[in-house]
Order: sequence, then C-alpha cells, then structure tokens
Amino acid sequence: MSEVEIRAARREEFDALGEVTVEAYRIEGFFEADSTYEAKLRDVAGRAQHAELLVAVDPDGQVIGSVAIVQPGSELSEISQPGELEFRMLAVSEAARGRGVGEALTQAVLARGRELGVDRVVLSSLDVMRKAHRLYERIGFRRLPGRDWHPHPGVNLIAYEYDF
Repeated sequence: MSEVEIRAARREEFDALGEVTVEAYRIEGFFEADSTYEAKLRDVAGRAQHAELLVAVDPDGQVIGSVAIVQPGSELSEISQPGELEFRMLAVSEAARGRGVGEALTQAVLARGRELGVDRVVLSSLDVMRKAHRLYERIGFRRLPGRDWHPHPGVNLIAYEYDF
C-alpha cells in the first residue's frame, strides 16, 4: 500500500474519478438493477459541491480509487444522522483491486471521522456487494439493519456502522 497515495481529489482528476467509479459499479453488476445511476456516478463536479472527495492515486498519478465523505443533512446524505459521518460511492479500479486500496480509502474516512469528532461512520451498500461487506466487517463495521432501505424496486441497500 505504500505506493498508493490517498488525498483530496483535484478538479483535473474528476473525469478519471467518474470513470473509475462507473467501472467499479459496473463490475459489481449495479447497473443491472439501476441503469439511471451511471450519470450520477459520472457527475463528480456535482458530487464535489456536497461532499469531500478522496482519491487514491498510484505512483504515476493515475486515479485508481475514490470515495465521497458526506455530512448528515447534505444533498448526498442517505442514512446519516447528527453526530455521524457517511461515506458513499467507494470505488476501486479493476486493475487496482486486491491491493488494499478500498481498505486504505475506508481507513481515510474513519480518520476523517475522528478528526471531526463524530460518534460513528455509516454507509449503505448494495446487498450483492459481498466483497465490500467482508472488507467493512474486517475493519470493524457492524450491520445496522434498522437503516436498510430500497430506493428503487430491485435495489436493496444494507447499512453498516462503525462506532468510535
């Protein structure tokens, strides 16, 4: 992991960040359930207006992952409540999978939560994203079934929490 840098995303990286995010969701089969979501994933400039965007870059500066950190009550917030931080759209490029990039991004979110002094970090994940669920559970996230939800027919999102 030492060859990967996690930092705030730069405007000139937004197109690449959008592509990586769409690729990651396509690999997980998300667009079979909600084909309209792709445009939202590509709209990184819009996302940046309502979230902190972190990016993972390789030594050549190529974007290989990203995540959006969202405050409760913001336009991108889905399940967070006061005293919590939420993250969304965690994505790792296909070429970088298995190298710890997703874990590094998730740990960066937790570090941001500690900086902000929140009580917990929460997230929603598509029910079929089993690899992501294993990652979250390995880090110490627990299921939060009371906040599971269904934004569209056939789209089942399950919630997780990490308490500080």
